[in-house]
Amino acid sequence: MSRGGGGGGGCCPSMDLMRSEAMQLVQVIIPAESAHLAVSYLGDLGLLQFKDLNVDKSPFQRTYAAQIKRCGEMARKLRFFKEQMSKASISATSTQFSGSSLEIDDLEVKLGELEVELTEVNANNEKLQRTYNELVEYNVVLQKLNEVQQNNRGKCQQISLAILLWREMVTDPSKQVKLGSLSGLVPKEKAMAFERILFRATRGNMFLRQEPVDEAVTDPQSGEKASKNAFVIFYSGERAKSKIVKICDAFGANRYPFPDDLGKQLQTIQEVSGKISELKATIEIGLAHRDSILKSISSEFEQWNTLVKKEKAIYHTLNMLSLDVTKKCLVAEGWSPVFATSQIQDALQRATVDSKSQVGSIFQVLNTQEPPPTFFQTNKFSSAFQEIVDAYGIAKYQEANPGVFTIVTFPFLFAVMFGDWGHGICILLATLYLIIREKKLASQKLDDIMDMMFGGRYVILMMSLFSIYTGLIYNEFFSVPFELFGKSAYACRDPSCGDATTEGLIKVRPTYPFGVDPVWHGSRSELPFLNSLKMKLSILLGVAQMNLGIVMSYFNARFFRNALNFIPQLIFLNSLFGYLSLLIIIKWCTGSKADLYHVMIYMFLSPTDDLGENQLFPGQKLVQLVLLLLALVSVPWMLIPKPLLLKKQHEQRHQGQQYTMLQATDESVTELEEHHADSHDHEEFEFSEVFVHQLIHTIEFVLGAVSNTASYLRLWALSLAHSELSSVFYEKVLVLSWGYNNIVILIIGAIIFLFATIGVLLVMETLSAFLHALRLHWVEFQNKFYEGDGYKFAPFAFASIIEEED
Repeated sequence: MSRGGGGGGGCCPSMDLMRSEAMQLVQVIIPAESAHLAVSYLGDLGLLQFKDLNVDKSPFQRTYAAQIKRCGEMARKLRFFKEQMSKASISATSTQFSGSSLEIDDLEVKLGELEVELTEVNANNEKLQRTYNELVEYNVVLQKLNEVQQNNRGKCQQISLAILLWREMVTDPSKQVKLGSLSGLVPKEKAMAFERILFRATRGNMFLRQEPVDEAVTDPQSGEKASKNAFVIFYSGERAKSKIVKICDAFGANRYPFPDDLGKQLQTIQEVSGKISELKATIEIGLAHRDSILKSISSEFEQWNTLVKKEKAIYHTLNMLSLDVTKKCLVAEGWSPVFATSQIQDALQRATVDSKSQVGSIFQVLNTQEPPPTFFQTNKFSSAFQEIVDAYGIAKYQEANPGVFTIVTFPFLFAVMFGDWGHGICILLATLYLIIREKKLASQKLDDIMDMMFGGRYVILMMSLFSIYTGLIYNEFFSVPFELFGKSAYACRDPSCGDATTEGLIKVRPTYPFGVDPVWHGSRSELPFLNSLKMKLSILLGVAQMNLGIVMSYFNARFFRNALNFIPQLIFLNSLFGYLSLLIIIKWCTGSKADLYHVMIYMFLSPTDDLGENQLFPGQKLVQLVLLLLALVSVPWMLIPKPLLLKKQHEQRHQGQQYTMLQATDESVTELEEHHADSHDHEEFEFSEVFVHQLIHTIEFVLGAVSNTASYLRLWALSLAHSELSSVFYEKVLVLSWGYNNIVILIIGAIIFLFATIGVLLVMETLSAFLHALRLHWVEFQNKFYEGDGYKFAPFAFASIIEEED
C-alpha cells in the first residue's frame, strides 16, 4: 500500500507509514451553480485540503460573508435550544441523517418560528412563576403575622406602642398621632443588620417584630430558595415611612400589605390561597407545553445541528475560492493525495449532475515547488503512536517516519524501565477493559485524563505486553521471583549458606533457561549483579537504537539526494560505543573479570599501554588503536566534505544560467528576470554559513554521541528504582504485616500495599517511565535523522469539523 513517490523511492523499505502519501497540488474550476454541492461532496470525501486564495481580503469582504452570518445566527438559536433542553433535563436523541431533510432556507424559517414560540412561552412562564412566588411569600407573611397577632397581644407589645405614641406627642403635642405599619419578608442572614439599621435611621421611633419562617421560600426576584424572616414594622410619620421603605429595598426585603382587621386577614388568606392553586395549575400547563416543544426539537436537534455545521463549513470553504472575472466560475486550489484523484473527480462529476449544471468542473494537476503537506494513513492502532511522533514535529514530506519503529521500540523501552509481569498484568487488564468497551466509550464524552488514556489504549496495551515480557526476564512478580521455567541452577553447598550469599552456592543444574535465575533475588550480591546486568543492557539498547537512527539518515539522504554524513557518523559512534558494546558481549560470553571502565578510559589516556588482566581477546590493543584513529579521522570527515560537495552541486546547478535570457522575447524577458531574481535570492550560496552550520552539526553529533549514550542509562536507573520500590512495598508492608499474626494488621497492611502499588507503581512509575521513553525517542533517536519541519495534511472533511466542535 506504500505509495511513496519521488526520487530514490526504491531505497527505502516498502511498508505502510514509512513514507507519507504522494501529494499533488490540484486546481479545480467549478461553475457557480454547482459550487455549493461540489464542496459538500468534497467535504464528505475528506481528501482535499483547500488553499485560501483570498488572503488579502478580510472575512467581511468575502463573497459568502452574509451566508456565514446566517449560519452563525442559526447556530446561536440551536445553542439556545440546547440550553433550554439542558434546563428541562431533555437530551437530544441521536437520529440518522435522513435524505428527506430540510433545506437550509426552510430550516432557518423553522428555527426562527421555534425560537419566537419558545421565547414567548418562557417569558409567560417566568412571569407566572414570579407572580406565584410572590403569592406564596404573601401567604407566608399573612399566616405568620396572623399567628403573631393571635399569640402576642401581651403587655410588652402594648408598652412598646405606648412609648412610641408618647415620643410622637412629646415632639409635637398638637399633632394627631396615627401609626402606620409595613410587613414583608427579609433574608435571615440580613435580619440583625436590618434591625440595627432601622433602629439607627428612625432613632428608635419604630417597633419591629420578626418571626423566622420554618421552611425556605423561593425569592420572586432571584428565583432561588432562601431562608427568610417575616417582619412587621410599626412607625409614625411619612418621613419614617420613606426611610423604612428605602432600607427594605436596600436589604432585599419584599414588602406585602397586612390588613389590621382580623376578618380581612382571614379573607385575604383565603383569596391568596385560591390564586396560588390556580396559578400552580396554569404553570404546570405552561411547562408541559414548553416540554412538548423541546421534545419535538430534541428529536431532530442533532440532524439540524449537523446540517448547520456543514453549511457553515461549506461557505467558509467557498470563501477561500477565487471568483473568476466573469463571476460564473469559482477557482479552487489545494492539496490531495495522488491516490484520491479518481475519487475527487467522481465527486465533482456527481455535483455537476445533481445540480443540473450545463458545464462540468475542470480538474487539473499543477506543477509547484511548494513543499506538500504530510499525510499518513493511520488506523486506530497506529494513530496513537503517530501522534507521539507528531507531538515532536510533523514529518517533512516523504521523510522517513519514526512512527514505524515507535510501535515496537517505545513500549519496549518503557518495559525495560517497568519490568514486572505482575504490574504488567494489572495494566493489561485495565487496558483490555478500555478496548472491550471502546465502542461505548467512543460515543461518550470523557474527562481529559480518561480521554487521553482511551486515545492511547493500544499504546498502553503494547506497553503492558512488553512489561510482562521484561518482567519474566527480570523474574519479578510484584518483586517476588518464581521458578516458572525450571529449577534454579544453584543450590546451597551446606546448611550454613542459608544467609543466601553466592559464596555458599554451587551450580548443580544447567543454566536457568529464561531470564534471571530466581536465586539471585534476596542474595547479598543481588544489587551488584542486577546493577551490572541492567547497566550493560541499557548501553547495548542505546547503541543499537542510535545506530538505527543513523541508518535511517542514510535512507533519507538517498531519498532526497542530499549529501551523505552517514559513514563518518557510523564510524565515530561504533569506534567508541559500538566497541564498548562488543566488549560487553565478549565479557558475558567468556566470563572474564576485565574492568571495562579501565579499558575505555585508558583507550584514550594511554592507548599504547599493555592491557594486562583487562585484555579480553588477542590483538585488542591494535584494534583499540585502529578504532581510536578512525574516530579521530571521522570528525573532519563529517565537517569538511559536505560543505564542499554542496558548493559544487550549487555551481553545477547554476552553470550557464546567465545566458538564457538573451534568447527570449521582451515579454518573457521580464518574467525570466523576475524568476531569476527570485531564484537568486532563494538559492544564493554562502559557503561560510554552510560551513558554520556543518561545524555546529558536527560538534553536536560528537558531544551527543557521548551524552546520548549516557542518557540511555536512565533505563538502568528507572528499572532499578521500580524494582527496589516494589521490593520495599512487599517486604516492609505486606510481609511485615503478615508476621504479626493479627487479622486486623494484615488487612490494614494489605490495604496500604494495594494503594501504594496502584498509586506509586502503577500510576506514578508508569507516567515516569512513559516520559523517559518519550525523551529517549525524541532526543536520542529521532535527532539522528528526523527533521520534523513539515506541516500536517488538513483536508476539508465534515467528520473532523463536527468532531472538533463537539
